[in-house]
Amino acid sequence: MVKRAGGSLLLSIRIDHQAHHPVSTQLCMALREMILTGGFAPGDRLPASRTLARDLGLSRTTVVEVFSRLTAEGLIDSQTGSGTFVSAVLGADRPMPSRSDLSSDAQALPQLSTVMAQAVERFGERQRLPHVPRAFTTALPAFDVFPMAQWARLSAKWLRGDRDEVMGYGDPYGSPQLRRALASHLRANRGITCDPEQIFILGGAQQAFHLIGSTLLNPGDKVWFENPGAIGARNSLIASGADLIPVPVDADGLLVDDGLKRAPHFRLAFVTPSHQQPLGSVMSLARRFALLHAAEQAGAWVIEDDYDGEFFFGGRPPPTLKSVDTTGRVIYVGTFSKSLFPALRLGYLLSPPALVGTFRTIMSRFLQGVPSHTQGVVAEFIDEGHFAVHVRRMRHIYFERHEALLAAAGKNLSGLLDVVPAQSGLHTVGYLAPPLCEADVSHDADQRGITASPIGRFAITPLDVSGLVLGFGSSSPKAIASGVNVLADVLQKQLVRGPARLKSQGRALRAVPAARPA
Repeated sequence: MVKRAGGSLLLSIRIDHQAHHPVSTQLCMALREMILTGGFAPGDRLPASRTLARDLGLSRTTVVEVFSRLTAEGLIDSQTGSGTFVSAVLGADRPMPSRSDLSSDAQALPQLSTVMAQAVERFGERQRLPHVPRAFTTALPAFDVFPMAQWARLSAKWLRGDRDEVMGYGDPYGSPQLRRALASHLRANRGITCDPEQIFILGGAQQAFHLIGSTLLNPGDKVWFENPGAIGARNSLIASGADLIPVPVDADGLLVDDGLKRAPHFRLAFVTPSHQQPLGSVMSLARRFALLHAAEQAGAWVIEDDYDGEFFFGGRPPPTLKSVDTTGRVIYVGTFSKSLFPALRLGYLLSPPALVGTFRTIMSRFLQGVPSHTQGVVAEFIDEGHFAVHVRRMRHIYFERHEALLAAAGKNLSGLLDVVPAQSGLHTVGYLAPPLCEADVSHDADQRGITASPIGRFAITPLDVSGLVLGFGSSSPKAIASGVNVLADVLQKQLVRGPARLKSQGRALRAVPAARPA
């Protein structure tokens, strides 16, 4: 039950006996705010503890406790025989809390650095990362089949270890055990030979992109970026002051010749060669060599984002760009958000030898590493062989879910959405039939409880295609079929009503049909 205090200003105090916070905390916060914001002037007398307790429906003991806390903070003074007063010290000039609307960009932006203010202007509307899986979510793996019992056992085992290791800061470059485990895994599964000292453990791939950008870029440096391309990396590089050069992609990946025409003197290139984000193409070997040659000639670095390359449906995944790099220009970035789960907030950066010393200095001076517990459990998960087993199992499960999406789409979306078979990963794309508009479809789908991200959301400059990015990794075949039915209804109603916004349609970037995983 909520009660109001009696008497002028105190009428605004609300005490909720069902709230999570104790009533003493509620009263203390209310009185503190009134005093600091000028509701009570210095020297004002507060109600007697008995009176305030009666008016608020509290015990006198609670009010006395609150008065004691405010006295200890120097906000009020108790004078025996006279009462309790707002401290006279507060009469001195002091900064008053701002009453401005904190959600207002006009209020927030002037507080930013020039580079970050420009970046925020370019970011556009912030899309909340998915938390609960629903049909066609693109950023989540399959929670429903994760080996949680094994994970819990390893977590408990690690916590029983040496307290210095469990509770200390840990190595700022990352757990030595995890770095050794990753070096072994990359050699066996991604064709990359490296020294564990080249690997740096970070709080996810996003932190890796920000670290690379802030380390290697000066404001205005030109960066080749796939168009369309990965949103998180794009935002991190913009925040580092990069001048992003949108470079088109086709079925063979980044169009290197286009990049050279647009910006021959570039500082950095960002690519997703094993599974282009979001269109799904695999970069051909010829394009990989062309990109490496262009980077070497320009003295540029290349970020390879291998965000879900483990899940290739045709047997062994294609070679990574890093594995064929003889120039020492590729910075390889990996993450456990797709191969395990995103709550880990764990990723890694594999540095070229020339940059190891630089990253060691920055990691030790500014970042201080990520939680030791998370690193320790992941290292044990890899060393005991569970990670390799899990990836093989998930490759089959994701292929089954991919096939379920294609089957349901072929049955219910024909003539509305051309869903393209994927070669790997946790998502694919579908191209809309004219005159359907991707933005309208995405909005209506969200209102119906499913996710259908427009391809244009991933673009730096407008595209000549209109379509949707459809995730299948986090949903069961049954949920996928149900989601397709909802999407079909959304598309049919769009056709009847007519789109609010028409965009040019096109057909491009068709991936080859998927093969069954080995």
